[in-house]
Amino acid sequence: MTRAGEPTREEPTQELVVDVFARGCTSRAAFEDVTGRWASLVLLALGEGGYRFNALRRKVEGVSEKMLSQTLQALERDGMLTREVVTAIPPRVEYALTPLGTAVAGRLRELADLLEASAAQVQAAREAHAARQDGAAPATR
Repeated sequence: MTRAGEPTREEPTQELVVDVFARGCTSRAAFEDVTGRWASLVLLALGEGGYRFNALRRKVEGVSEKMLSQTLQALERDGMLTREVVTAIPPRVEYALTPLGTAVAGRLRELADLLEASAAQVQAAREAHAARQDGAAPATR
């Protein structure tokens, strides 16, 4: 209800509300794509520079050809990277980050740096957790 003389305010439509916690939000779908196991690693690798498919596959150890292809397609769809077909002999495809992809990769790099710097702390926590699960006292360092 509105008071006399006040303009009526319409509630925003659901598609205008951006909330990563909302099931149907585009930001949530992109968040899920970016934080997937392989996508984060692909974005980190491409943050170092452009890669061809096989070089990227070698860089991201353990990713299958199928999973890398699906990951690249999802990231391209979300506007995180570009796929350029280079007409050379033999023809090749190169992947590079867009400005959005560069910004996202930068944030992921900060997280990766933090986790790399904390690897010993994480390992100690894992060992302590495993010891508690086994009913033994955690090792002291």
